[in-house]
Amino acid sequence: MELIYPTSFCLNLVIFASIAIPLVLGASDVYSDALLSFKSELVDHYNGLGDWFLPSGEDPTAAIAACSWSAVSCNNNSTMVIGLDLSGRGLSGQLSGKHFDVFHDLVTLNLSHNQFSGPFPVSVFNLTNLRSLDISRNSFAGHFPNGVSGLKKLVVLNAFSNSFSGTLPVEVSEIESLKVVNFAGSYFTGSIPEQYGNFNNLQFIQLAGNLLGGDIPPDLGKLQTLTHMEIGYNSYQGSIPWQISNMSELQYLDIAGANLSGILPKELSNLTKLESLFLFRNQIQGLLPKELSKLVSLKSLDLSDNFISGEIPESFSELKNLSLLSLMYNEMGGTVPQAIAELPMLETLLIWSNSFTGSLPHNLGINSKLQILDVSTNNFNGSIPPNLCANGMLSKLILFSNRFSGELPLFLSNCPSLVRIRFEDNSLTGPISLDFTSLPDISYVDLSRNNFTGGVPEGITLGSKLEYFNVSDNLKLGGVLPPKIWSLPVLQNFSASSCNISGNIPPFKSCKSLNVVELSLNHFSEDVPESISECQFLSYVDLSHNNLSGSIPEELGRSSSLQLLNVSFNDISGSIPESNNFKLMDGSAFLGNPKLCGVPLTPCSNSKKVQAEFLWVLILCVTVVALIALAIFGVCYVQKVRKRGQWKMVSFDGLPNFTADDVLKSFNSTEFMETMPYPLTSSPACKITLPTGITVLVKKIELSPEKMEVMEDFIVRLGNTRHKNVIRLLGYCYNKDLLYLLYDFLPKGNLAEKINLELDWTSKYKIVLGIAQGLCFLHHNCHPAIPHGDVRTSNIVFDESMEPKLAEFGFRFLMQLNKGSITSTVSKMQGGQYNTIKEELSTDIFNYGEIILEMLTNGRVNNVRKNAQRKTKDDVLEEVCKVVGVGKQDSLRKEIDLLLQVALLCINSSASDRPSIEVILKLLSTSSL
Repeated sequence: MELIYPTSFCLNLVIFASIAIPLVLGASDVYSDALLSFKSELVDHYNGLGDWFLPSGEDPTAAIAACSWSAVSCNNNSTMVIGLDLSGRGLSGQLSGKHFDVFHDLVTLNLSHNQFSGPFPVSVFNLTNLRSLDISRNSFAGHFPNGVSGLKKLVVLNAFSNSFSGTLPVEVSEIESLKVVNFAGSYFTGSIPEQYGNFNNLQFIQLAGNLLGGDIPPDLGKLQTLTHMEIGYNSYQGSIPWQISNMSELQYLDIAGANLSGILPKELSNLTKLESLFLFRNQIQGLLPKELSKLVSLKSLDLSDNFISGEIPESFSELKNLSLLSLMYNEMGGTVPQAIAELPMLETLLIWSNSFTGSLPHNLGINSKLQILDVSTNNFNGSIPPNLCANGMLSKLILFSNRFSGELPLFLSNCPSLVRIRFEDNSLTGPISLDFTSLPDISYVDLSRNNFTGGVPEGITLGSKLEYFNVSDNLKLGGVLPPKIWSLPVLQNFSASSCNISGNIPPFKSCKSLNVVELSLNHFSEDVPESISECQFLSYVDLSHNNLSGSIPEELGRSSSLQLLNVSFNDISGSIPESNNFKLMDGSAFLGNPKLCGVPLTPCSNSKKVQAEFLWVLILCVTVVALIALAIFGVCYVQKVRKRGQWKMVSFDGLPNFTADDVLKSFNSTEFMETMPYPLTSSPACKITLPTGITVLVKKIELSPEKMEVMEDFIVRLGNTRHKNVIRLLGYCYNKDLLYLLYDFLPKGNLAEKINLELDWTSKYKIVLGIAQGLCFLHHNCHPAIPHGDVRTSNIVFDESMEPKLAEFGFRFLMQLNKGSITSTVSKMQGGQYNTIKEELSTDIFNYGEIILEMLTNGRVNNVRKNAQRKTKDDVLEEVCKVVGVGKQDSLRKEIDLLLQVALLCINSSASDRPSIEVILKLLSTSSL
């Protein structure tokens, strides 16, 4: 037996301790060192990791320092890092992955909502204890790396919204513990691997918004634990495999926008737990299977925008939980079953653009929670059901382009939830019996193209939120306009053409928001009210074909917003105001008034005109003599000016008549100007303060030889463009070498600076709507149209009241003229040459759609230039609703959904399929905001 001497044993123990203890202590904080090294390769603009540092004098024997840092989670005794959550910190850069090796105990890794790019580091797949890996909403690119199957404990794999390409990783199907798989919103190609049917515990799969094709594999039907599947917004071949009906636990199925054809398999009725079925925007044909009535758990059914024919099955009366039924834009017909009115949970019924006939169910609204009803563009007849607002929740009632008859139902005067009424293009009769005191939120009323009588109701002046009112083409309406009609606080559009209205046009008092007035083809008499000039936002007025007399109010010539005043075929006399906005109007707006003269009609030749011309000649002569006298004392100064070229100044409405030298002196001191051939700005744009204290924004253009003459006509058109959502060009100053454009200076910044701010929804909607109104003015109210040319967030600026305005409109076109890449004839864009700018107008629409997407996500959607049709609308909708704090039952959710749909229409890859901005404004007008 070997003896151990105490002295020798103690000595050995001391030696061992002296070596081991430092090693342990030195290794105890490898996590912090690794994280600091990891931080060093990141770009952290927002200092999201500002607390990641080791304080000086830190005890090296203390616990892991990183456990006190943000985004880091440790176990209970702070001996190991088990979680890393870097989500939403604005980080960017490429990840090497070399720092992850020490985190062998890591359970959760969240890198989402950042701007990481480049290949995804394969070393992450060595973290074998990972249960959750979230890399969503980044810009990781390239093929999804091999090795993910090594994460045997992984439960959640979220790679949504990146830039991965190649085929979907097959090996992910080998991870038996997976419950969530999300590869949506990238550029994956090929087919869905049939091995994806082998998951044993999968509950959620999302593959939408990629470039996937081929057939949907029937093997997916083997996913017996799956509750949620979104695989739409791809371009598959063939039809929906009936085997999907074997997913016995499925609650949510979305294969929208996926190029599916064929018929709906009746076997889908086996999905008895299904609550949401979205198959819209496909090419599905045939009848609706009556067997779908077995989906008794169904809450949302959207089969819109397909080629489905036939009638709504009577058996749909069994869908007692259905709240959304959308069959719009199909080829369906027949009558709507009475049983639809018995669905107790029905909130939204959308069946517009079909060929339905007969009358709507008489009891519709009594037994349901109806909020939105749109049956427009069908062949319905009979009276409007009398109880649509029985539960007091109806907000939008859209019935236009049918053959409804009879009088307005009584409930329209006792439905305070109503926001929008559209009954145009029907055969309705009787008085307009709307009690605006009982409709406190009504904002949009269109009753045009019917047979109403009894005049415009006096009570309309109580519509405090009314923005749009149209009763045009009611030939028997008659009556007179209420005297206070223009005092409605938010009224923007009033149309009552072809209504047989007589009397005077009421004075325009307190017309704070009025933009469009259409009163043509009536019997109005006497003068155009002088007070019309008080409407500061008025842009379009049609008073043609009446019995008006007197003259055009001279004050209208000073209006900065008026684009068209049509007084044709009246008895107007006198001269047309001599202002730029009237000179730009088409002559047809003044025809049929024999006593009217002036541009754009024949010149006036009365004695007052001759006297005025003589007076101007006299003033001119005196001025010339004075200038000659002054010239004697200014020879030296004139010589200096000539050295740098003769300058010319042109002002538009809103800028006093400064001279060119007033503007030039505002750039720099007199001493500096004397040493330079012309004033220089430090950048293409700067702000200057003119002699009276007015601050303007100046953009500089270096002129190509002899191009100013070509550009000047277009600059004048830009300078005469006035709209509340378009920045004003106040004037321009130029010589043979340089051109300075002077704009309103708006100190509230631009949208690019505010895109990351979490604005409230009303503010967002105001911005989106304002941009659309500005573009609509340029595209449809300017004749010929003016394409913006560079619609982006940095070119949306704000005035003091945070009203959005389009900046740099037409500037790109102006630069093309300067470079000679287009001709001067095209710049005038007249006649058949309009086709040359259609592509530019369509590009404006596309860019507007991109801005909407950025607004919806507070700038958090990476690669916003991706084809958004490859992203799932519902995912983006969920994100936006979370940002603005809107729950699934909140009525605002539908408004957000509307805006998202508008964005998708705008960024359609086919330019010919994009709607005009005029159509977009009509779509936006369906919002209750």
